[in-house]
Order: sequence, then C-alpha cells, then structure tokens
Amino acid sequence: MEKILLTRAGYTALNDELKQLKSVERPAVIAAISEAREHGDLSENAEYHAAREKQSFIEGRVKELEGIIGLAEVVDTGKLSGSVKFGATVKLVDEDTDEEKTYQIVGEPEADLEKGKLNIKSPLARALIGKDEGDSVEVRTPGGEKSYEILSIDYI
Repeated sequence: MEKILLTRAGYTALNDELKQLKSVERPAVIAAISEAREHGDLSENAEYHAAREKQSFIEGRVKELEGIIGLAEVVDTGKLSGSVKFGATVKLVDEDTDEEKTYQIVGEPEADLEKGKLNIKSPLARALIGKDEGDSVEVRTPGGEKSYEILSIDYI
C-alpha cells in the first residue's frame, strides 16, 4: 500500500481523535445503547436507533483512522528548507486581485482549506511544488485560470 504523508501536527491530531473515539465516545455510545434497550420495544425506540447510528459512525471512523495511522509516514517539516515541498507554509498573492493567502501543504487526511491546510493532491499544491520565492504559478481551477506569486516559503 502507498504511504500517507502527514505532518507531525497532523499525525498527532489524528492519533488524539482516535484515542478520544476509543476511550470516550465508544464507551458513551455503548452505555446509551444499553440504556435505550431498557426502554423496551426496539423497533419504535428512536433513542436506540440514534445510538446505533452514532455507534456505526464511530466504528467507521475508528477503522478509517487506524488505516491512515498504519500507513502514515510522518515528515519532520522543521528539517526542510528551500523550494516548496510537502509541509511548506507558502504565502501567495493572487496576481489578479492582490489578495494574499497562506497555505500549508499537507497530506489528504489533514487537509482543511478553511484552516489554510492545502491537500498535496490539489491543483494549486501540485503547481507550487518545486517552485521558489518570487516565482509565479498558473493554476487551472474549476473557476478558470488563476495566477499566483509566491511571497514566502517557511517550514515550521
């Protein structure tokens, strides 16, 4: 199987979520199911069905996280420098609007655009890889062509 690249912070966050699900969420939903069973007829028991649905979600997420963590390759971004690569925090300026944006290039499981975490497989990240400060990149997006200039590259 292919390794899944993660930053140290991303790995820690996923591992913490897994521990939370196993040690807090799972026991809580088991208790809720047990309590709902005591209310009698399960076919018409909304609490029981809701708890079973939540249990199903938790178990699915636990399996997903265990799979990701099992295939994880943690990249120590503090030891990196130079051109844009995995883990880089890149400050860009949109050449059309002069709007500045900052993104960290991360693995797919930790990507969250609203938090500035850009999936390494995204068109913008792929265009940035290998570029240096001052370079311009052209990116084809669903909204059309976009041009960005790289203002700075940091590895935190």
